[in-house]
Amino acid sequence: QVQLVESGGGLVQAGGSLRLSCVDSGTTFSMNAVGWYRQAPGKQRDLVATINSRGTTNYADSVKGRFTISRDNAKNTVYLQMNSLKPEDTAVYYCNVDLVLKTGLYKGSWYEPLYDYWGQGTQVTVSS
Repeated sequence: QVQLVESGGGLVQAGGSLRLSCVDSGTTFSMNAVGWYRQAPGKQRDLVATINSRGTTNYADSVKGRFTISRDNAKNTVYLQMNSLKPEDTAVYYCNVDLVLKTGLYKGSWYEPLYDYWGQGTQVTVSS
């Protein structure tokens, strides 16, 4: 059973910035693809950004150019730097540290969590 602790959320005005952190208690963090998800009221939990063991990153179109995912393997921590925040970024943000790359016949490849395990999340609220 892993433990995930997300932090760094808060209330900011549009155009502001936040830096989220997620600390993993597991033992294989440096070898894993990890990522950030978010869930807004009435919406499903959606993948925001990923970073694999080599440092390759991917982002949802809605956050490209504004968010940056990074990792510090010595601290078992993944970060999400969020700049130029918009009200539509308002959501609870979660990390997942056990992502698996899936391949489909037609739609290519995508990441899914290996385990359906989530921490408390951290609330990000962007006011207009």
